[in-house]
Amino acid sequence: MAHKAQPQSKNTTEVTGAQSLILSLEAVGADTVFGLPGGAILPAYDPLLDSTKVRHILVRHEQGAGHAAEGYAAATGKVGVCMATSGPGATNLVTPIADAYMDSVPMVAITGQVSSRAIGTDAFQEADIRGITMPITKHNYLVTKADDIPRVIAEAFHIAATGRPGPVLVDISKDALQAKSTFAWPPKFNLPGYHPVIKPHAKQIREAARLIKAAQRPVLYVGGGIIRAHAAQELAQFVEATGIPVVTTLMARGAFPDSHELHLGMPGMHGSVAAVTGLQKADLLITLGARFDDRVTGELKSFAPEAKVIHADIDPAEISKNRVADVPIVGDAKAIIVDLLAAVTEGEYAVDPASYAAWRERALGWKATFPVGYNAPTSEALMPQYVIERLGAISGPESVYVPGVGQHQMWAAQFIRYERPNSFANSGGLGTMGYSVPAAMGAKVAEPDRVVWAIDGDGCFQMTNQELATCVINNIPIKVAVINNSSLGMVRQWQTLFYNERYSATDLHTSVGSRIPDFVKLADAYGCVGLRCESPEDVDATIRKAMEINDVPVVIDFVVERDAMVWPMVAAGVSNDLIQIAKDTAPQWDREESEALEQDLDADHDGIPTGSHGA
Repeated sequence: MAHKAQPQSKNTTEVTGAQSLILSLEAVGADTVFGLPGGAILPAYDPLLDSTKVRHILVRHEQGAGHAAEGYAAATGKVGVCMATSGPGATNLVTPIADAYMDSVPMVAITGQVSSRAIGTDAFQEADIRGITMPITKHNYLVTKADDIPRVIAEAFHIAATGRPGPVLVDISKDALQAKSTFAWPPKFNLPGYHPVIKPHAKQIREAARLIKAAQRPVLYVGGGIIRAHAAQELAQFVEATGIPVVTTLMARGAFPDSHELHLGMPGMHGSVAAVTGLQKADLLITLGARFDDRVTGELKSFAPEAKVIHADIDPAEISKNRVADVPIVGDAKAIIVDLLAAVTEGEYAVDPASYAAWRERALGWKATFPVGYNAPTSEALMPQYVIERLGAISGPESVYVPGVGQHQMWAAQFIRYERPNSFANSGGLGTMGYSVPAAMGAKVAEPDRVVWAIDGDGCFQMTNQELATCVINNIPIKVAVINNSSLGMVRQWQTLFYNERYSATDLHTSVGSRIPDFVKLADAYGCVGLRCESPEDVDATIRKAMEINDVPVVIDFVVERDAMVWPMVAAGVSNDLIQIAKDTAPQWDREESEALEQDLDADHDGIPTGSHGA
């Protein structure tokens, strides 16, 4: 949704600033706004009532508006839009704006501001939202003149959608919304200094092809930039042509099909053994739209120690930020892959996939020997991994899955098979609890014909479940799987491993089995269908029942084993070589054990501790 500067139209209409805002939103193609009115933004809500092109969805909390806009954008690639009033309305958007910034989500947040003459006086519901959000927006505006509104809206959508996508804030004073103006479209705009590089440099492509040709153990390290660039098809073509194994980060789940033999899985703190070890043992990382996040690299100095690095990203600030690139390539991921594919299939640096046969066999051996697993459910224990695995199998790859943050997020990344881009939306960089329900709501608005599952923890769910009311009233029938372990599960896991099982402030219920709140009754109170599942034999039937209900939201309370843990795991701050695999009894992690493991690695498995896979 790029908007280039165009000649000013001679056809102008006299309007208020508020009318100009709504007409501008219609002109840029915005069809949905998630918002909540208040005094400073109220003038905009009057003409919004008359719009036949922009649907407004009234949320119950502004944070829900922001996450819904994120979910809308994640499901479609289009710019999501949210709106709030000044002061607390605007500050309630800060978390989703930061979330969108970390995960490169195209979003425009529109906020009302006190009248221009009152700015800086600590007026009622005044907050310097432009200053507050400056570090977490791609760009932001304070508009105090009605005449500027069309240009600013056009610029905001252009900036949010082009280059590295991200959030843009437009703060508009109340008097600007009330003032008389003229509306003409398209407006003229000029953004000096903002010229995202799309086409990669030919010399860098040749250098990258040279390294690929020379490599013996290359790995494609793929990040969320592939999804943002709509480059999944080009990536698949590159893999088929070269036979190079692939790992997809948390943000890139779905960018490459899980069913493909050469997909080694997700790397990082809770990545698969094959993906983590593939990166560690590689002699070349072909890094596409990824940023060497600490959750992927572990201890940075020991990450992929033998590998040269090709780092391709549309944001030049990311290249060599954490790991120095041998070949930096700035450009759009799709354009880069197209050029790189041509370079490695024709001419001097043409690659023979057979040259990587031994490496492929080695990597696929890790994948076969150490699959991501979990302890099987028993009649007494419902394992959360089993619930999520069955949910993915029954609902299928055409559905959209939107987890919250914590253990259930990692299990959703591990045990659902993703076959297409935009089928998985999550809070990756910021790790925002409360993301799931409103983001799933936004995804369902964007993709009404798809099944959309919010996969939430009982902790996350209680942060934003009020948006179920929004879903019911606006006919947005999402499905919610609450993975209820009575705990802040990921924090509890760390307390088990690192704090001698001292469970400080992680129990959400007064006792195991207590229901405060009762999620089935809560669902019923909101007008949803509430279901509960407590045993493995009921899992499939419960999911299928939820799948049959498509006129209202469904909430399933899955009461699961509270001591289940996310494995594999690399402890924070240690080398990825020290990956731990599921065991019947979770190990206590300490430095002595880590060092002992490092010394006792089984050479036959290239650094993977044997006898520790409990699946």
